Amino acid sequence: MKTIRVVAAVIRDRDRVFATARGYGDYKGGWEFPGGKIEAGETPQEALVREIREELDTEVQVGDLIETIEYDYPAFHLSMDCFWCTMKAGHLVLKEAEAAKWLTAATLESVNWLPADRGLVGRIKAELRTGD
Repeated sequence: MKTIRVVAAVIRDRDRVFATARGYGDYKGGWEFPGGKIEAGETPQEALVREIREELDTEVQVGDLIETIEYDYPAFHLSMDCFWCTMKAGHLVLKEAEAAKWLTAATLESVNWLPADRGLVGRIKAELRTGD
């Protein structure tokens, strides 16, 4: 099974995080943290800055690694580095996603997360509650 390496941005604004609904492909309509594939020669952080610029027309500051999610989809293995991010410049413009929401600890489970992203929800909810 082939492995696809991707990065995901958990863009945080005080007590809320930004999530997007996938606008294309097999998992269209499923909710995820924005990001994408790491290209040859890029660090995960560089890939994340580029992907967020391309997908959301926004500059982000990449913070700490939250965790690396390993998940087996039917056709491939996903290895996803998930980072805390904050917005540096721009406004979140949906170029690829079909919808987006700011979610709090109370509303984090109100959307239908893609399977790999679901693994992050509990950890993020705990962080939002503690305010770290």
